[in-house]
Amino acid sequence: MEYEITDRVAIDADVLLEQAGGRGRYQLLLVALYSVVNVLCAFHYFGQTFITLVPPHRCRLPEVCDAAAEERWRYNVPGDAAACWRFDLNLSGVEPPSDGERESWPRRECDTGWTYDRPHGYETIVSELDWVCAEQWRLALGQSLFFAGSVAGTLALGVLSDRVGRLPALLVAHACALLGDLVTAFVHDLTGFGAARTVAGLATDANFFMMYIIVMEYLSPELRTTGLNLTIGVFYTAGCVAVPWLALWLGSWRRLMLAVAAAHALLPAYWALVPESARWLLQRGRVDAALRCFRRVAHCNGRRLDPDAQRRFQEAATASKLYRKPPSGSLVGLFKTPNLRRKTCILIFKTMVLTLCYDVLSRHVSGMGINPFVMFSASSATVLPSCLLVILLQDRVGRKALASASLLLTGVFAAVTGAVLGAAESDSDVGPGAAWLAICGRLALNVAYNSGVQYSAELVPTEVRGQGVAAMHVVGYAATFFSPYVLYLGHFWRPFPDVTLGALTVLGAGLCLLLPETLGRALPVTLQDGELFGEDEGPCDFAFATSCRCCRRRRRRRPDAQEDPAEGAPSPAKTPL
Repeated sequence: MEYEITDRVAIDADVLLEQAGGRGRYQLLLVALYSVVNVLCAFHYFGQTFITLVPPHRCRLPEVCDAAAEERWRYNVPGDAAACWRFDLNLSGVEPPSDGERESWPRRECDTGWTYDRPHGYETIVSELDWVCAEQWRLALGQSLFFAGSVAGTLALGVLSDRVGRLPALLVAHACALLGDLVTAFVHDLTGFGAARTVAGLATDANFFMMYIIVMEYLSPELRTTGLNLTIGVFYTAGCVAVPWLALWLGSWRRLMLAVAAAHALLPAYWALVPESARWLLQRGRVDAALRCFRRVAHCNGRRLDPDAQRRFQEAATASKLYRKPPSGSLVGLFKTPNLRRKTCILIFKTMVLTLCYDVLSRHVSGMGINPFVMFSASSATVLPSCLLVILLQDRVGRKALASASLLLTGVFAAVTGAVLGAAESDSDVGPGAAWLAICGRLALNVAYNSGVQYSAELVPTEVRGQGVAAMHVVGYAATFFSPYVLYLGHFWRPFPDVTLGALTVLGAGLCLLLPETLGRALPVTLQDGELFGEDEGPCDFAFATSCRCCRRRRRRRPDAQEDPAEGAPSPAKTPL
């Protein structure tokens, strides 16, 4: 059982950080290292999009040797079926049929191999191993195993981080990424591919979040929100935009995996440069080690810790060991009472929808009427403006309005994109309008995804917040197991992925209206607070307009809300996230 960290310890820790410097050279170093982690995580997560990219392909016709004749037979079966079918005839010396005759000619499944239109000569695992048509399920299975590994890795590395520390868990995560990507570069069958992608998936989430926690703790509180969001927005976006062009430059999926694995070899240097989480050290009772971390920060920033402040910190930490932390609420408590259960179920569904749709939209780059490499870069470039929009709007319009509106816009853009794709007979008939619609949908979804993380954390009561948010995160990653299959079903009906995303996001937008607003309110601390929080709110109660004519409901003020003397409205309680 862990010792409780009292408010006195937390206050003295803040004093030590202020004395050591919360915005000095050491913080610049940490932000720079965190920027590298953002780029590496983008390479690792989205690299598999380009090793599994399905290039335009058609059934090979070995009996047609003349290039001009082959071009005439290029679309020997109407529409996209040319990729998987051919006429059941010896085509040597035979003239292609007219449009009216095509339907009457006998056909068979392609059994003569495929000809690929490799974009700029880039080789993917699909074109190398012929994982198309009847074999395309292998691709979906291999990708799904990556997400199965993500769920297992999130749970296992989360436990590891609590046992041995955040920094070792960070390095183990990147070691899994290095090993998984390295082995992937040498596989030649589904078994090897699935095993390698499972190992690579173990790193997902922990390779990013552990470094986030460490950097956040050593940054000055007033810099955390803007500094961390801008770092993610700029460098994660840069990594996403660079992935397709790195792949094209290297020319092969195997070389891409080798390059990504080699980049992760930089991470062992973090052991010497990055401090352990001071809060974790305190939870483990290692007060001297926590003090050494603060002295290290002070030394790099050219400062010196006050001996009296260090003595008070040690006394407060020692006093906190004199009693044990009382039993707290459990995750099951979120489902025991009706109002809290309803909010928890909505948050879980919203997290699953956001994570699934984010992954599908990130990978849905083929058949959009433009080069898939350009499409991926353009859609990834929306990450930075979405971060800026969240910073600009979230504290003005409120969490509920931003979450619901962004999900609704995502659904509208996805549905219209599906309609455009459904109206086209083949990939060659799709104009660039579909790509622009998909990019707008990705921007709206990024806003929903980035704002949803904070919204969920604020709605879960403090005493189970860590467990609740972690559980939602794991369930969200579990939902991404189905994203390859959603994309695979587009093989049978082109608009299927977009129609599915549109329906899910519109449903999620409606359910978000049933959640309470958290902006300007005291956050729930106990499970009982969570049950009562927002019970008097209606779907039309927003932060910028607490009621509307069609559904005017008077909002009762919670007894624990703190009055803001400047505004005369409840202000958020200072509870830890």
